[in-house]
Amino acid sequence: MILDDVEQLLHERIGLDAGTVGASGLNYALKQRMAACGVADPSAYWQRLLAAPPELQELINAVIVPETWFFRDPGAFAAMTRQALAMRGPAGAARGRPLRLVSLPCSTGEEPYSIAMALFDAGLAAPDFVIDAVDVSTRNLAAAAHAVYGRNSFRGRDLDFRDRHFKPVEGGYRPQAEIRRQVRFRYGNLLDPVPADAEPYDVVFCRNLLIYFDRETQQRALATLHRMLAPHGVLLVGAGEAGLPLARGFASLRLPMAFAFVKQAAGERHNEPARLPAGVPALHLPPSRPAPAPPLRTRMPARPAPARPTVTSPAAAPLRAVPPREAAGDSLGAIERAANEGRLGEARQAVRRHLDAFGPSAAAFYLLGLACDAEGAGEEAVEAYRKALYLAPDHREAMAHLALLLRQRGDAAGAKALGERLRRLEKRSEHR
Repeated sequence: MILDDVEQLLHERIGLDAGTVGASGLNYALKQRMAACGVADPSAYWQRLLAAPPELQELINAVIVPETWFFRDPGAFAAMTRQALAMRGPAGAARGRPLRLVSLPCSTGEEPYSIAMALFDAGLAAPDFVIDAVDVSTRNLAAAAHAVYGRNSFRGRDLDFRDRHFKPVEGGYRPQAEIRRQVRFRYGNLLDPVPADAEPYDVVFCRNLLIYFDRETQQRALATLHRMLAPHGVLLVGAGEAGLPLARGFASLRLPMAFAFVKQAAGERHNEPARLPAGVPALHLPPSRPAPAPPLRTRMPARPAPARPTVTSPAAAPLRAVPPREAAGDSLGAIERAANEGRLGEARQAVRRHLDAFGPSAAAFYLLGLACDAEGAGEEAVEAYRKALYLAPDHREAMAHLALLLRQRGDAAGAKALGERLRRLEKRSEHR
């Protein structure tokens, strides 16, 4: 069957686990390309695909659907900025030279441009850093170089950065020239060998890519990321991938909502806190109350300390009752921090206490699935992800992780069905 052959070809070339995009998504891309080539026979198109590398690239462009926006996951950019300033400081490993950062995959450019804006806002100048932006989609790279962005690229309430760093143009907004000059776009594949003389990076953004790989490909990708990263460097991954680096030579920086990792020290167990390499002064995010995991979308306000009753006054003020939703948000935030910091057993126990106290929620079951998944408890992870999807059918991260687990366990049909659902969700979000 041509569909199976194409799935295998895409897996070999770019590592794509076809179950994460779904049979309908892949079929749609194939029909697009066959129509564009004027070929009606699938077998004839397959032969063309094998004989013409440019056509394989066009198919890759059609399969990869960008889903990104400026300053997606602000905690990652806050952590990156603080660590970058530390590296450039008097005792920093990058003192006296430009910082090297990479965004891979860079998609349509929102992430690398966000990195540039964040570093400029932190006080760095143009000679202080360089950003490489890499993607396997030539269509994405062309859009990133064109750099005109519409409403879908600007999400959330805090859009002050648009006033500082963009100018209105026909069709949307374009980053100022100084932002665009900091980013070097190039074609590249994470699964290609890293040249022996390649200069390592101080900061690597590789977010929301690993979830589209099967487990074997994830291991290959993480080994490549390990080689790309300087000894003092920082790796940032997506929220749904936070458990993956821990067993592959990385240790968590324990920065809330950042999903940041450094190379694991020799002899260090994967669930221990990271010890920063020499030349990287410790810098921590200011105390904050992280937003609870999806689907609780709002950040809970910090609550004042309860009044202390005194033994001398019978009229002392009673302890303030904590609203259940606020307390549940605090509990989920603590669980997410534990999982992000590699304290997986503690996170699993905390989820179960949370469920006893507050009842079932998709956010809690998703976090339980992540912790079980990272510890190799596949059956428990599958059950937890299924419960999360029962309570929140559009929970994308749970959907992607469950699809990978099912495929690993031989349930190709179940994995493909979830991949199709995920693809439909992504298409709907594109048209919002």
